[in-house]
Amino acid sequence: MNIDEHQKPAISESLSLVSGIRAAMQLTPTKIAITDSDSTRTYSELITRIDRVSMGFLEQMDLTSQVHAAIVAGNSIEYVEVIAGASQAGVPLATINPQLSAAEITAICDDALAQVLFTDLHNAERLLACTFASVKKIIVLGEDFESWISSSSGGGSLPEVSADDVFTIPYTSGTTGRPKGVLVSHRSRIMTFHGMAAEYGCYTSEDRFLAIAPLCHGAGLAFALASLFFGGYVQLINRFDAETVLRILHEDNITGVFMVPTHFHKIFALTPETLRQYQGTELGSIISNAAPLPHATKERILEYFGDDLLHETYGSTEASIVSNLRPEDQRRKQNCVGLPFDTNLISLRNEQGEECGPDEPGELFSSSPYLFNGYWNNPDETEAAFNAGWVTVGDIARRDADGYLYIIDRKKDMVLSGGINIYPREIENVLEQHAAIAEAAVIGVPDDKWGERLKAFVVPCDGEQIIPDQLAAFVETLLAKYKVPREYQAIKELPRNAGGKLLKAALREMT
Repeated sequence: MNIDEHQKPAISESLSLVSGIRAAMQLTPTKIAITDSDSTRTYSELITRIDRVSMGFLEQMDLTSQVHAAIVAGNSIEYVEVIAGASQAGVPLATINPQLSAAEITAICDDALAQVLFTDLHNAERLLACTFASVKKIIVLGEDFESWISSSSGGGSLPEVSADDVFTIPYTSGTTGRPKGVLVSHRSRIMTFHGMAAEYGCYTSEDRFLAIAPLCHGAGLAFALASLFFGGYVQLINRFDAETVLRILHEDNITGVFMVPTHFHKIFALTPETLRQYQGTELGSIISNAAPLPHATKERILEYFGDDLLHETYGSTEASIVSNLRPEDQRRKQNCVGLPFDTNLISLRNEQGEECGPDEPGELFSSSPYLFNGYWNNPDETEAAFNAGWVTVGDIARRDADGYLYIIDRKKDMVLSGGINIYPREIENVLEQHAAIAEAAVIGVPDDKWGERLKAFVVPCDGEQIIPDQLAAFVETLLAKYKVPREYQAIKELPRNAGGKLLKAALREMT
């Protein structure tokens, strides 16, 4: 297939990122598609550069379906161009968190068999000093990248890419062992985009999306790319600054934004004067994901931004979006992750594999067009995740009589104390109702008598003092005595990864 004339890419059923961007280009070639702190691209400019990236892969690199590429960089337009260009060339791209150490990045690149590594100026020096087993070429975004794409023809034949072929390979955080490469297909991403458009109402060609979360994170990338797929506008931010974000939301007619709980905490830590200065937006949707929103934080969001905007979404890299709590249910359903996402089937199963009844805890399985293909080069973990077309990541949930889902905890985070199963998330939800607590995390620590005992890490609200006896008494008014933590430790902030997920392994190392 020749792409000199911006023809339709040869991917089955148009289930590709570039097919959507190309369609938008044909309708509005001069429309601004995406901006970052340094650059702007129209849809015509974006497609031209994506095509050059694709041909750069095909003309200059010996890449096959079993050999991949990787990217370690902050948010930028070039990041999106590399993702889109690689996908059109049929090259799976490992999206690696730049916050990882050089040794961790080296291990992931080698595991992914990445022949080429894209990085930015901020990370280039340390990565150029690494010794990779697989990487043959490192391309630095900037002058090096511009030289590389300018040397490609921008026209030529593209390979046939199946909708079920791998689009990207995000790696799990590795908090429980060696990071795993999650094989995300073109079908998974594009079907997720369509589900997002139907659910959130901020993904039309008229919408303007502010992309804050790191693009290396599965959700951060999906929420940004969906806007381009449907012909909207995306504004990228590389480093989160609470006041800057509020100013952009207030001044730039942004209609959609995705933020994790940490972002909201930083926004509401601003002075009252600053919050008043930037109150008032054109937002139609606020999407929260990656970690549960404490009730007090949710109330501040509803009060400040409006009570008809907030969506709290639950999902995983493996299963994509699983469920969503819509704005009208935010106060009605507490500690809830809502109803199953479009075309998503949910099954809650007990330890015998039987379907659970209402309010009975069980392991959550989902089946949808969004599911991943498996883990790269890891058949044992893939087999453990799949069960006859259903996928689990080990979350324990219950479903109420109305069909709404509540995540009780991660299966691996369950604490066994005195022979009783205890789910820390239930205790965390209670602690976060206390006026002195901004956030809480509960873990099990070894105990000679009970096997494990509960320890709570709490982030105090500004100016508040943590008094363990008072917290214990508060929890005991709402939960059974065996669920009351024996220890309380105040910390400045909870450890989280780039996607905002709580790192309980880091808390265990603090004990």
